[in-house]
Parts: sequence; C-alpha cells; structure tokens
Amino acid sequence: MLETSRLLLRRFSEDDRALFARINADPRVMEFMPACLSRRESDLLLDRIEDHFRKHNFGLYAAELRETRAFIGFVGLATPRFEAHFTPCVEIGWRLSADHWGRGLATEGARAVASHAFEVLRLDALVSFTSTANIRSRRVMEKIDMTRDASEDFDHPGLPEGHPLRRHVLYRLRKQGISGESIRVSG
Repeated sequence: MLETSRLLLRRFSEDDRALFARINADPRVMEFMPACLSRRESDLLLDRIEDHFRKHNFGLYAAELRETRAFIGFVGLATPRFEAHFTPCVEIGWRLSADHWGRGLATEGARAVASHAFEVLRLDALVSFTSTANIRSRRVMEKIDMTRDASEDFDHPGLPEGHPLRRHVLYRLRKQGISGESIRVSG
C-alpha cells in the first residue's frame, strides 16, 4: 500500500468491483477511451489488473481517499499489451471518478507511484500516453515532470485507421526527472 497526504493506493478488493464498474461506465471518464465498459468488461479489466500484479509485482492501485476511505478509481503502473516503437516499457496511468477531478488527486497519486517505481522497484523510466485531445491527462503528465517529444507521437495500434482517438501523444519520465510526492509504503 502507498499512502500520500490524501490518498491510499492499495490492491483492489472484491468490494471495489461495483464502484469500479460505475466509473468505467461513465461517459465523462471514458471520453478518451474507445467505449464505456459494461459490468462484465469492467470485471474482466479488474481481473487483468490483478493478474498483472501477480505476474509483475506491481500494477494499477485502487485509489481511495484517506479521510473517508471512499474508492475513487485507480493510479498505478502497467505494461502495455501492444507493440509500438517504445515498447517494452512500463506505463504510469490513472482513472478517477469525474466527481474527484480538479483537486490534484491524480497528480498526487501519480507522483507517489512514480517515486515508488524509481525508488523501490528500481525502474529507470516510465511512459504515459493518451489521445492528443485528452488535455486533462496531459496536464497531469506535465505536472509530474514528464516530457514529450512530438516525433514520438503514434497511432494507437488498438484503434482502427480513421478512429478519432487513434493519434496518441507519448510522454516519458526518467528516474532523475521526478520531483517526488511524500509517500509511505506499508505492508
């Protein structure tokens, strides 16, 4: 578990499934994803998240507010399942309920996860990517000191030619580039 001043980042539990499904079904949250997820698709995603943890010993953490213990989404690490010029790699990503946007929670969680990735997992670099139009996520990437080289932008191989979300920006963060969020790691 990772702790920041306002967040607990932990493994998902069975109790998170219904709330996670609600987040994944919200058109505002999924605006820059190919589609909203059904309950079954959301459950399969959560199963993949847990499989990733078992395989890699890191993954996407369930994010909850420390003060209320309310589940609000995820922040964490994943290995992309597609091939591109920058793979293999480890991606940092986040998905929070729309009710919790605009408070700096994604940035706070991402800084903690990046610090954990570099200091504990001993990774040398992280990437993050999103549709060119996803300004909110791009702002988080920039706030955690990620940098973009426009020549590395790419067409997402999981989206068909002509899809409005196909073009993606790629941001990178190297170990020396992180200004860390104060975190506490607990068992």
